[in-house]
Amino acid sequence: MGEHGKYRLLVRLAAFLSGLVAAPAEAACRLALALAIDASSSVDAHEYKLQRDGLAAALNAPDIRQAILQPGGDMVLSVFEWSGRFQQKLQLDWTPMRSPDDITRAVATIAAMRRVTSEFPTALGSALGYGAQLMVRAPDDCARRVIDVSGDGANNQGFGPRLAYRHFPFDGVTVNGLVVLGHGPTVLVHYRDEVLRGPGAFLEIARGYADFERAMGRKLFREISDLMVGARPTQ
Repeated sequence: MGEHGKYRLLVRLAAFLSGLVAAPAEAACRLALALAIDASSSVDAHEYKLQRDGLAAALNAPDIRQAILQPGGDMVLSVFEWSGRFQQKLQLDWTPMRSPDDITRAVATIAAMRRVTSEFPTALGSALGYGAQLMVRAPDDCARRVIDVSGDGANNQGFGPRLAYRHFPFDGVTVNGLVVLGHGPTVLVHYRDEVLRGPGAFLEIARGYADFERAMGRKLFREISDLMVGARPTQ
């Protein structure tokens, strides 16, 4: 058998084990997703309810649940509402979505959200700054970091999105938008040109708050599944 043949099986086993050790580990977290919900004065009580309930229903849909629980690493989720410069409220802090029960609890928390205020204007720059600071607290090992901003109007208080992107930590963060039509005539252009940020950032459109659940469902599925349809498109 010879000196080399004597150890051939051991050499093969060592090479196999070495390959296992060298193989890259699966990311513990594939996505950190922060959902930012409009609570500014342009959103009345009924519209806020449609937005809140629509988000809860979209997150609870079977295809979204399946996308969240797909193999390849965990997803963590947070939700905050925003309006004026200093009016942001964290409604769901970073929560791992590892099991059906985790999703069910997050859905229940969202469905039970209570609006903090309805008296302040649309400070989109401040909302984005808050989202960036929230993202700093997300798990360090998340492969993708996405802020999902919903709104029905352009920035009309304080600094705008461009200054937010200049002065807050947005490295490695993608910002997508969900525009609700019907209130501001410039909102679509504003989100497309000022809010979207990062590779593959995209815009989803709801044709009024009654259409919010459908639009949010499409948006969540695309974000969670990491579907790259194209850069910065509008629907």
